[in-house]
Amino acid sequence: MADEVLSQAEVESLLTTMEAGGSVRAGVPKASPKGTARVKDRVLPYDFKRPERVGKEQMRALQSLHEGLGRNFGAALSALLRSIVEVKLTSVDQLTYSEFVFSLENPTCFNLLKAEPLEGNLILDINPSILYPIIDRLLGGGKEAGPIARRPLTEIELRLVSRITGLFLQELKHAWQGLLSLKLSVDRVESNPQLVQIVPPNEVVILVSFELTLGDVRGMINFCIPFNSIERVSSKLASNSWASYGKTASTGQTQAAIGRRLDEAKLDLVVTLAESHISTGDLIGLRVGDIITTDKDVRLPLDVAVQGTTKFHATAGAFKGCKAIRVETPPLPPQQPAKLPG
Repeated sequence: MADEVLSQAEVESLLTTMEAGGSVRAGVPKASPKGTARVKDRVLPYDFKRPERVGKEQMRALQSLHEGLGRNFGAALSALLRSIVEVKLTSVDQLTYSEFVFSLENPTCFNLLKAEPLEGNLILDINPSILYPIIDRLLGGGKEAGPIARRPLTEIELRLVSRITGLFLQELKHAWQGLLSLKLSVDRVESNPQLVQIVPPNEVVILVSFELTLGDVRGMINFCIPFNSIERVSSKLASNSWASYGKTASTGQTQAAIGRRLDEAKLDLVVTLAESHISTGDLIGLRVGDIITTDKDVRLPLDVAVQGTTKFHATAGAFKGCKAIRVETPPLPPQQPAKLPG
């Protein structure tokens, strides 16, 4: 039956029989009466070793929180390396701590972080495939990436890595500022992640993965957050109060602050005395003392332009021995662009 192909007549007969609620002729499977077909419920397996303790709304909040972190960290790292570095958030998942540890390379750059007032440690893992090209760039290397070393970091390399982790912690603090004010620091750096046990193996962690691109080299940075560390503030993640973009009413203090900033802004002020048209030959032949005649009456007002836009009319004069103008009109309304016919 698997190799048989129904003809057009058989297909029409099958459809007619299903609509009538009758049986199908021989050679065609019997159809269930209309309305009696039962759709099998979709059953999803539940793994008790991997309980989903973080809700979907909280996961979406964490994703939005760290997307901005990736962009800002990429800009800061590009300025440090004087080369374009693209940082892209690839995933935000929840898994067990043992799954996270055994997915990492060994050796690697395994940073244990303190994030007061959160309990326990956070983890920042930098993959060697991107870490050593960054170190090479900091030491004056060119665009050509050398072979990736499979060894623990030296003392000099650890000093250089601290500059990278420092940038990440700075942007992490800014990203979490609306949710919680964190005091971040690096507790210690390990090379073998399997020897570090900060939570039980079956404890749920949130893994935030970033992909870094430096030239032709790509690598991952993994930021691991144990759920028990943020369990007390998980309700703030669900409320999304940190990401509210609603408009707030202005106050006298904010208006005064904006006014002070505007008062300090510098503007270009240009006064047009007159306009005239001369030939290129006359322009080349100009000498000191030559007079250029214009068609503008001396009694007509002068145009005063601010940032290229005419805003006032004025008259020319002198003030305390300096050339000056006196504004004669209030600010002119903005000019409307000319409409094209048709």
